[in-house]
Amino acid sequence: MKKKSLLSLLFVCSMTLAACGGSSDKTADSGAATSKEGDLKEYRVCVLQEMPSADLSIATDTISFAALNNVYEGLYRLNPESKVEAAGAAEMAEVSEDGLVYKIKLRDDAKWSNGDNVTAADYVYGWQRTVDPATGSQYAYLYENVANAKAIMADEAAADTLGIKAVGDYELEITLDTATPYFDYLLAFPSFFPQHQATVEEYGTDFAQTSENAVYNGPYVLADFDGPGVDTEWSYLKNDKYWDAKTVQMDKISVSVVKESATGLSLFQNDQADEVVLTGELAQQNANDPEFVVVKNSRTSYIEMNQREADSEFNNENLRKALSYAIDREALVTNVLGDGCVASKTLVPEGMSFNPETGDDFIEDSNTAMEYDLEKAQEYWEKAKKELGITEFSFELLADDQDSTKRVGEYIQGAWSEAFDGMTVKLITVPFTVRLDRSDSGDFDVVIGGWGADYSDPSSFTDLFTTGNSYNRGHWENPEYDALVKSAATTNATNPEARWQDLLEAEELISAQAGAIPVYQKAEGHLRSEKIKGVVANGAGAPYEYKWVYIEE
Repeated sequence: MKKKSLLSLLFVCSMTLAACGGSSDKTADSGAATSKEGDLKEYRVCVLQEMPSADLSIATDTISFAALNNVYEGLYRLNPESKVEAAGAAEMAEVSEDGLVYKIKLRDDAKWSNGDNVTAADYVYGWQRTVDPATGSQYAYLYENVANAKAIMADEAAADTLGIKAVGDYELEITLDTATPYFDYLLAFPSFFPQHQATVEEYGTDFAQTSENAVYNGPYVLADFDGPGVDTEWSYLKNDKYWDAKTVQMDKISVSVVKESATGLSLFQNDQADEVVLTGELAQQNANDPEFVVVKNSRTSYIEMNQREADSEFNNENLRKALSYAIDREALVTNVLGDGCVASKTLVPEGMSFNPETGDDFIEDSNTAMEYDLEKAQEYWEKAKKELGITEFSFELLADDQDSTKRVGEYIQGAWSEAFDGMTVKLITVPFTVRLDRSDSGDFDVVIGGWGADYSDPSSFTDLFTTGNSYNRGHWENPEYDALVKSAATTNATNPEARWQDLLEAEELISAQAGAIPVYQKAEGHLRSEKIKGVVANGAGAPYEYKWVYIEE
């Protein structure tokens, strides 16, 4: 493990190494391109958190997916307009009339970074590995509509019965149990990318634990990555084995974890970084800088309350409603964040999904409104205290330790403490990966989390809170909600208008009961050097595409 001091972090982004952690021979073997000294085209990016996983089957977060999306490639890729286009596929799929069978021809010039051909068998293996319960993938649920996936995930069928088969070396046939309107977008998402079986099996439990313990088929290869959740520096090096390498203009993208806006700003101003994230006052102060860019995401930050135990106070609906009404979301995004974030109106973010008949945004059709009303909040608090038989209530609020989330946590802690007599809120901030682990295991009272859409459809959010979903970390449960989500995925899957209504009603129900509390739609204020062009930021799906990045001198 590389030991990194603050001093090294401040200067890492100015390094101009063609490849770290290996000789030129090793770099060439990995598929990374090399450049003559002094000609290195490097893009230096600072991110807010460590990467929790470099394993396609295990990753669950935006930092990991941003990396995986650039060092691997699936059948489709999101283009600069955030539309799907053929990538590993030679052309778009031939889809049966009932929407259940996809026949896809693969390009025969795609290779892994070790020189092996990317074949249909690699997709079959990757998909089967992800849905196999032994792998422990939390994102396996995205496969639910693929034939036999549910039975496999329930350990009632073998992984090799999944509805995907190789028809020769360069053709796939995929069979679904249910027509899935957003399936094209899933095929562009890292959880559906191919995996090189020999490499996975060679390294076993060490697979993808470092950048050397994997091979890649994307525009770049991962380098300098020393371990999930702890490493603060890694790189993407141009992959000279990539089928479209001529399009990739950057030799290296250097990534550093910088959690504090002030540090990021200093790096940028001293030409030690090409892109940094600013939050709070620093975002507001730099909002008129010509190099300031607002990156708006299809991501909602929300609060979950731990309802796993029958005697949990958070099973009380009036308590949950009190907490929701006490949050002034407009003040939060304006005065605390100031980076372009938008106060949530619904759990589903705006600008992502639209009525199939009228074209209206989901939030325009929804009857939900996340309003701030202190009087209502206090009325619900008084009702909750009577129902629970309490006069005082103390709990912990868990949040990430990066700058903006800490600020949000401090604001919400203050809002609740001031609004409610007898309520004591203790803020606990931990590293991102620790927060994820604690959320997954139920080791929290109340947690500030969030979700970025994996595909452009409301179900990317409504599916999360069904009973038994691993991402329903608070364990809110409602049979009517479950039925609506199921109807949208089955009965009304091929009826766009009826499906839309199911999803609206589901979202309205969870918001009305404050099963989870939406707070704000995520946007990030970035300072990006004016010389860096071609960065593609996707609102939904993997967040960044670096394939088309170039430097304008």
